[in-house]
Parts: sequence; C-alpha cells; structure tokens
Amino acid sequence: MVAAYNQINHYGRANGMTLSVPVPGQAEYRMTICDEHLSSPNTCHGGVLAGLMDAALGAAALTLAFAHQEFVSTVEFKMNFLHAAHLHDNLVARGVVDHIGNKLMVSSCVIYRVAEGKEDVAVARGLGTFNRYPASKRDFAQLVMA
Repeated sequence: MVAAYNQINHYGRANGMTLSVPVPGQAEYRMTICDEHLSSPNTCHGGVLAGLMDAALGAAALTLAFAHQEFVSTVEFKMNFLHAAHLHDNLVARGVVDHIGNKLMVSSCVIYRVAEGKEDVAVARGLGTFNRYPASKRDFAQLVMA
C-alpha cells in the first residue's frame, strides 16, 4: 500500500516527505525543512506544516480504509502551532486513527522536531475528520488496490 500510494502522491515527493505505516491505523511522515519551505529567514511556513499534518492525518485513516476497499478525503482539520520549525529541522508527523464511523473517520497527529541526542519537541498538534468512500469511485483504485 505504501509503495503504491507513494507512486501517486506527487505532493509528498515534491516536499521530500517519506511515509511509513507502523501498523494499520497509524502513519508516520518524515521530512526535513529546506529553503523552499521557508516563509521568513530560517523559519518554516505554517502552510508546509499544515500540509504535513493533513498528510499524516489522512494517511492514518487511509491505512484502515484500504482494508474495506475504501479511500478517504479530508472533510476538515484543525491544528495548533506550538513551536517554530526552522531550516534543516527534521520533522516526524505521527498520525493515529481515533474513531471509525460508518461514513467518517477521525485522526489525531503530533508533528515533532527530532534530533539525535535531544528530546523530541512537539511543533504542532492536530485533529482531522475524513470521509470514507468506495475505492471504485477513483480512477487510480486499480493502482493501489492491486
């Protein structure tokens, strides 16, 4: 699933994001803040963090939706920015599914700044709601459901 999703996820590749799935219902995205992510000298734009947040929240939901031949789309998400992310910071976004309903799923996520030998620092926290829908509604279903 991860390999197929990474094939079609141009956004993730363009931003240097790598996805892993520890277990169904959880997703982890990693990325390093580069020059193109900055909004002011040395500081990451909040939209970059929002994109990372949405990706991790949605990927966590997607890991469970796939088991039911479904995909998900973002209905809404909110996030709190806790600390700035800076040039060359290594970030890890850990998403987890909190609720599975008949039509909607809810995931939560924390984005951490990680550095070897240092304690992880929570940069942002978020919560997202995702619509579940049959995979047959999408043209790329055969790509990722094979």
